[in-house]
Amino acid sequence: MTAVDEGLIAPSASARMRGNPWWTLVTVALGIVMVGLDGTVVAIANPYIGRSLHASLSDLQWITNAYLLVLAVLLVVGGRLGDRYGRRRIFITGVVGFALASVGVGLADSITGAIVLRGVQGAFGALLLPNTLALMRVAFPDDKLNSAIGIWSSTSALATAGAPIVGGLLVEHVSWQSVFYLNVPVAIITCAVGALALSESHESVRERVDSTGVVTLSISLFAIVFGIVKAQSWGWGNPSTLGFLGGGLAIMILFVWVELRATAPLVPPRLFRVRSVSLGCTTVILSFFALFAVLFFVSLFLQNVQGLSAVATGTRTLALTLAFALTSIRAARITTRLGPGPTITIGLLLVAGALLGMTLLEPNSGYLVLFPSLAGLGLGLGLVVVASAEAIVGSVPVDDAGLAGGLQATAAQLGGVLGASVLGSVVAARAISVLAARLASAGVGPSMTHHALANAALVGQGLSVSPAPAVTQASHAAFISGFHLALLIGSAVAFLGALAGPFIPRNEQTEVVAVHL
Repeated sequence: MTAVDEGLIAPSASARMRGNPWWTLVTVALGIVMVGLDGTVVAIANPYIGRSLHASLSDLQWITNAYLLVLAVLLVVGGRLGDRYGRRRIFITGVVGFALASVGVGLADSITGAIVLRGVQGAFGALLLPNTLALMRVAFPDDKLNSAIGIWSSTSALATAGAPIVGGLLVEHVSWQSVFYLNVPVAIITCAVGALALSESHESVRERVDSTGVVTLSISLFAIVFGIVKAQSWGWGNPSTLGFLGGGLAIMILFVWVELRATAPLVPPRLFRVRSVSLGCTTVILSFFALFAVLFFVSLFLQNVQGLSAVATGTRTLALTLAFALTSIRAARITTRLGPGPTITIGLLLVAGALLGMTLLEPNSGYLVLFPSLAGLGLGLGLVVVASAEAIVGSVPVDDAGLAGGLQATAAQLGGVLGASVLGSVVAARAISVLAARLASAGVGPSMTHHALANAALVGQGLSVSPAPAVTQASHAAFISGFHLALLIGSAVAFLGALAGPFIPRNEQTEVVAVHL
């Protein structure tokens, strides 16, 4: 073969990759791996970060909260920027920025610097995440979109499943910084494949950016999410909590008023008249309300009550994430056959049943008591995530694909933040309220009881307020009481979400042709 022949073949191979749906899926799946890994390994790295940077417990909480707060605030904006200026361009910008911010966190020599850079990570994650769904919406025909979303969801679950094990090995044998540096090779591969595979697309008629909408939505979401995050420490009735939540809701009403009058709104109100979008977002919020809270409290149960290591805890939660990953692939066929509504109903009923099953847990329960509920939760969530993504993203015009991806991701983040904060408060309040009775039934004396009650806040995390066996037994029993109450509330929420399923139609999409460059 001559050099000329090779030169003719190479462009042909490259041309076959450009715009190919499955290569597009490979690219966005790699981007999802970055976000999935980062969201989980930080929890593993936090104790090491605390020792290295001399951080307080509040500082470590903000390592997570700074990322989640900025991500939740900017997801809708990131999706809309993709629609306006090019989904490929914004996605790649998000990948590169996310990797550079990750390196910055690893190089940070102060906890303040690390927290700020985690916020920067969240900003670039908000560019990356919603445009993964948008790129798939443009690349895949309607009859293949379900399958693509299933693989996308499965990839995210597998990254989340592997992160505790990979992160645990890295922080124990390399350094805590290495869990952030891991994003660099993933980003390089993502950009290399994306440069060859992704076609550019944007809305058919480019409109100006709705700056008033961007500002009002961002301030509103910041106030609401910040208020929810801080409510667990401030208290839900605290004036500061009520001020942030009330102010955020008031500004959200102003945002709706602005959007109804805008010529090119950031979030067109017409989208929420599509039942698939409005009900799909609702079911995402409710399902992630259950998921994030359960993952958080199951981890506390396994580590603080049963004394397992972070890596051992990660291996035991594989039942949930692997079931989630495997079900996501099959969920595409189920959604195609039944439609998103019935699939969501079945999924949320499974979630409700799994949460009820977890109320059988006691401090000394073996893994066989926990395993069926974790697997059932993974099965249900796999169905819900794929079907709701199809309901939201598959039911909007292609011009709004990035926005739809942003709405879906924002709903997931809001549900997660609400679940962790609301149910966290429930667990803490219940554990503290029953601690005195549990101490009395364990035969703990007045002096030690007084000391335990003075440090009762630790019980809400599954910790004992004293090494004395009787106090430890009582502390763990109080935590389990709070955990059971939270599980009952989560189950009720999932059941209510299941009732919305029958009202979600198969497809309300109005076709709009995208511009391909």
